[in-house]
Amino acid sequence: MDFDFTWLLWGLPVAFGLGWIASRLDLRQWRIESRQAPKAYFRGLNHLLNEQQDQAIDAFIEAVQGDPETAELHFALGNLFRRRGDYDRAVRVHEHLLSRDDLNRKDRDRAQHALALDFLKAGLLDRAEAALLKLQGSAFESEAFLALLAIYERARDWSQAKAIAIRLDEVEQGSFAPRIAHHLCEEAEQAQRSGDPATARTHLEEAVRRAPQVARGWVALSALRAQTGDTSGAYEALTQLATHAPQALPLAASTLVDLAKQCGRQAEAVRLLETFDERAPSIDVTEALAQLAKDPDQARQRYLNHLAREKSLVLAAHWLKEEPLSDPLAKERVQAALEQASAPLRRYRCAACGFEARQHFWHCPGCQAWDSYPARRVEEI
Repeated sequence: MDFDFTWLLWGLPVAFGLGWIASRLDLRQWRIESRQAPKAYFRGLNHLLNEQQDQAIDAFIEAVQGDPETAELHFALGNLFRRRGDYDRAVRVHEHLLSRDDLNRKDRDRAQHALALDFLKAGLLDRAEAALLKLQGSAFESEAFLALLAIYERARDWSQAKAIAIRLDEVEQGSFAPRIAHHLCEEAEQAQRSGDPATARTHLEEAVRRAPQVARGWVALSALRAQTGDTSGAYEALTQLATHAPQALPLAASTLVDLAKQCGRQAEAVRLLETFDERAPSIDVTEALAQLAKDPDQARQRYLNHLAREKSLVLAAHWLKEEPLSDPLAKERVQAALEQASAPLRRYRCAACGFEARQHFWHCPGCQAWDSYPARRVEEI
């Protein structure tokens, strides 16, 4: 039986027509989806610009559902979840990105960094640490190290914090020598508490070698030497403080006086304190000079000299305490009033966050900043 080519002639146009119809249907569907996805995306941006985060999240979810393979939309959605405080959903979004095999290295590192930020914001420090450590060798390495440094300092893991700060210092991400010096001082305190003064001394000597401009190292080294009976060495440490970090001398002025008396170097201490006092009058330095005065009249004159240059309720109360008045009861009442009024003025205030405290802190308990407390009282700022 011969094949009838007539059917072929009819079949080719029919097949061509069906193919054309199918392509038009696919093209129409593609156009509908391409119009819907940008609309949802731009609607989300509009809500975001208007600070309507809930509506923006709904719009971005719609956009992601329309095109689940779009990485940028996932990043936008994850960041919105994090900003809103919905850390669980942010983690799920970024973990989903990391599970994709088609994600390139750049986006994978970006997703890893975003995941670490999710854990960090949620307070899951152990998981944040593990996520940040995976970013070594990536474009986010420096940011990861800075975040790790904050984690280790918050956890008071000073050896790890010091190691990270040294690495940051080596790659020239700014000078981290002062921070390293504080970490060494913290390690020295831990060694002292565990009864190991030799290790503590080693840490402190390294601290002043790395960052002589950090006053804490000299103050702590002086205290350690004094505890071991090296009074002269303790005094020398404070003279080095006056050389390398003179702005912090008021913090150690009283201790300097005590050490000078013990090793018979009062005259030298007076010259040192007077030199500082001439440049920048200080309540603590004036009090220290008054302690070194030969008699009460000289001590009162120290207070009056300071008051002539700068008004101070704190020193006015000290002057009144040394001044003999005809009515002892009146003197007592006036002095009590002055001391009460001047008590808040003796505080120290963090220059970064304004947190006030009666004692000086090297590490602000409010904002966690290092060396943010000036060596001057609130009244002097």
